[in-house]
Amino acid sequence: MRKLKTEELHRLSVDEFKSMTKMPLVVVLDNIRSGMNVGSVFRTGDAFGIEHIFLCGITATPPHREILKSAIGATESVSWTYMESVAECLQNLKEKGFQIVGIEQTSASDHIQNLTVGEQPVALVFGNEVEGLSESVLPLLDACYEIPQIGTKHSLNISVCAGIVLWKYFEKWGANDPSWTIRGIL
Repeated sequence: MRKLKTEELHRLSVDEFKSMTKMPLVVVLDNIRSGMNVGSVFRTGDAFGIEHIFLCGITATPPHREILKSAIGATESVSWTYMESVAECLQNLKEKGFQIVGIEQTSASDHIQNLTVGEQPVALVFGNEVEGLSESVLPLLDACYEIPQIGTKHSLNISVCAGIVLWKYFEKWGANDPSWTIRGIL
């Protein structure tokens, strides 16, 4: 066994990534305090081929130093938009036909392993590191999922959470996309 060299990974160029078909999924970041977390979501979004990231409220935007440090160039491949109001962002997405899915522990949330995907595009909403999703977001949600945990803490870091949830969507949609299987992704 040996580690593969970068050129052996056959990664797409930024231009190839921008023109490829992506998962019908966007990420909405609701008041994320840490630029490092934002950058990590960009990097994960690149890894799983998401369409777009919406940065809302106090969420930092590129070229913020901490974002660039953890994104490692993904701010160039993943498109993004800043919107001050997360509620306005979600309402716009809902009007465009997106299913709005919150990642939060609520009285109505389901476990992430029960996730199902259909034809409708999805907007995944991740909340603040301390407060979670803004209260204004809850009435706009079509579904809500949480990651079950057995430890003493009640939450995961937003970048870890995003990685788990985006992988789950990637896995579910990829199972329906023969080109991913042919390329050896799933």
